[in-house]
Amino acid sequence: MINSPSPETAVALGSFDGLHIGHKSVIACALSFKERGLIPCVLLFNSHPLSVLTGSAPPALLQRTVRSRMLADMGIKEKFAAFEEVMNMSPREFFDEILIGRLSAGAVCCGANFHFGKNGEGNTDTLAALCREKGIEIVTVPLVYCGGSPVSSSRIREAIKNGDIPAANEMLGYEFCYEAIVRTGSKRGRQMGFPTINQYFEDDFIVPKTGVYASRVTVDGKEYPGVTNIGLRPSFENEDLRSETCILNFSGDLYGETIKVSLIERIRDERPFADMDELRSQIKKDAEQSLILGGCRHV
Repeated sequence: MINSPSPETAVALGSFDGLHIGHKSVIACALSFKERGLIPCVLLFNSHPLSVLTGSAPPALLQRTVRSRMLADMGIKEKFAAFEEVMNMSPREFFDEILIGRLSAGAVCCGANFHFGKNGEGNTDTLAALCREKGIEIVTVPLVYCGGSPVSSSRIREAIKNGDIPAANEMLGYEFCYEAIVRTGSKRGRQMGFPTINQYFEDDFIVPKTGVYASRVTVDGKEYPGVTNIGLRPSFENEDLRSETCILNFSGDLYGETIKVSLIERIRDERPFADMDELRSQIKKDAEQSLILGGCRHV
């Protein structure tokens, strides 16, 4: 039996660790080849290259399950390779074995700063030369700028760690978010009339600067405004770092459910309060500020 050849693909190449607006421009390039009959796909690594090379990777900007869902919504297929498998390949070996042999590339899209092959010795010029040999179209997508500098995952991480969520969101092209199971807490918020959901960050996920944020919470496909405290809750003793969110205009039991929280803007620092009445009054002010900052957009 003769095997029919695999359909050709349009491959998006890059890191795609945060799916920011620069990444999306490369993905949009691959998607544009769909009208020519090519199957758009994005090449991803099973683990961050730096975790293999140095044993330590930068904190994730996007959970893998969320990234997979976003890519599916864009209409692009995920293709995976183990970085350990390709890290010592020459640029030509990577091109021949992965892009041609495994992915049947008919077109390739990458950013202007793309490097590949052992020690990153291959660049866009190298890739263009290899593509010409095989008659494969290559599109080098210009860098996307924001605030006068190219958008990068490192810039976004810096903004999140500094609590500058609006800057991070502008570069991401969507609201910085995380999904986590709702854990049982002390229920102090419920006693004050502001019930909250307690969530913990994954070990490899970036933790925003501690403080109180205007947020948006998705429950059963509906968005609600929220007030999210990220930190140690200094008014109480022996607390561990967590995300604690008061969902405004919502009533219901969410324990054990996986809930998405999106951050809009940092409102203030964490600080201790003299008593519950002072804390209750501040939470009310935080809720009003959250609504002003856009937390009620879809309610």
